[in-house]
Amino acid sequence: MIIPEFPADAPPSLRPTAGYVHVPFCAHHCGYCDFAVAVGKDHLQDAYLDALACELNALGHPRPVQTLFVGGGTPSHLTTPRLRRLLALLQAWFNLLPGYEFSLEANPESLGNDKLDLLAEHGVNRLSLGVQSFQPPLLRVLERPHRPVDAVAVVTAARTRIPNLSVDLIFGVPGQTVAQWRDDLRRALDLAPTHVATYGLTYEKGTRLWKQRQRGDVVPLTEDLELAMYETAIDVLTDAGFEHYEISNFARPGFRCRHNQVYWANYAYFGFGVGAASYVGGERRLNVRDLQAYIRRALSGRPTHFQAEVLTPRIRALETVGQQLRRVDGIERKQFQVQTGFALDELLGAALVRNVELGLMADDGRRVALTRRGLCVADAVITDLWRAGTDRPDELLEETAQDIGGDARYAVVHGQATWPAN
Repeated sequence: MIIPEFPADAPPSLRPTAGYVHVPFCAHHCGYCDFAVAVGKDHLQDAYLDALACELNALGHPRPVQTLFVGGGTPSHLTTPRLRRLLALLQAWFNLLPGYEFSLEANPESLGNDKLDLLAEHGVNRLSLGVQSFQPPLLRVLERPHRPVDAVAVVTAARTRIPNLSVDLIFGVPGQTVAQWRDDLRRALDLAPTHVATYGLTYEKGTRLWKQRQRGDVVPLTEDLELAMYETAIDVLTDAGFEHYEISNFARPGFRCRHNQVYWANYAYFGFGVGAASYVGGERRLNVRDLQAYIRRALSGRPTHFQAEVLTPRIRALETVGQQLRRVDGIERKQFQVQTGFALDELLGAALVRNVELGLMADDGRRVALTRRGLCVADAVITDLWRAGTDRPDELLEETAQDIGGDARYAVVHGQATWPAN
């Protein structure tokens, strides 16, 4: 099946100009991670690239994109020859338009000079580095195999080749203190990145970390302590000149992640690989998360997705509310109506007014946005707005609201959805 074409003047909510490709292989499956990852299966890397090539055939011909994001898993875990093959495959199927952004996720311990040279040669111009912490005890809790010195070394080596560098950090780690978190932020700033992402640790059901909490082996931080850490990040990073442009993301002026902004605008995007989500022509699809099932399906020419849904216009508009409110800039009324066909105030009614009166949202007449207080409880605000705008039964509302709210951070950042696995 060939992915449909769209005229050049088609709206960005229908016509993709962004592509996501998932590479599941990892050296270790961290206890907090619920992404589609593959550990101990490096012998399937060639078969996976064969399968990915088959799935990419659905494009029919090379498609122009403004942004391309290779996520995982750990894309940098691929051997150098296989990484070269992946990059050549992407070059064959995606035409990077002038001014493009081409991002790749990497872990410090898996990115040497040979791979950095290879990435730069193939047009990768942005790296997203999974540093997570500079505290050895916290890295052990998170089951991260690298040392703080490894993160410093890879940033130093990368800067001469790919100067647009994002550093990912995690707060809310069991045993973590505000002082440690402040030190992590300071040490990240010492590396002079262009972008910093600060994710609150989540206990995703079924992960090893979730099971450890269920047994009492780990004790989560209190909500007050997590809130203090989140607000510390806002203060430290904005004081350092970073723009707080999305709930969890901060950037130097001119260095916002353009690819992730496609998700947060609820615009269309291509998605390929195991566990990847796509949104093309108003239809959402989710690929199977099992590596061998994905390979079998792709190589046999069968569809690689196990779930597809064309949203109703109202639900699509409400999803857009949930995604766009993640942006600190919020929702611009006129643009929202052009994109969705719904007037924001009619869609949300009294719930919008109520959240403004509670100080959780700001409304200047042209746009609405979460306040600083609202950013801290974004899930609750979005769910409240959803309840006002939908006639779906509550049991369906709760599931969908979680998919588009704050807990869907990984879905919108990494091109994966939090829908149930196959």
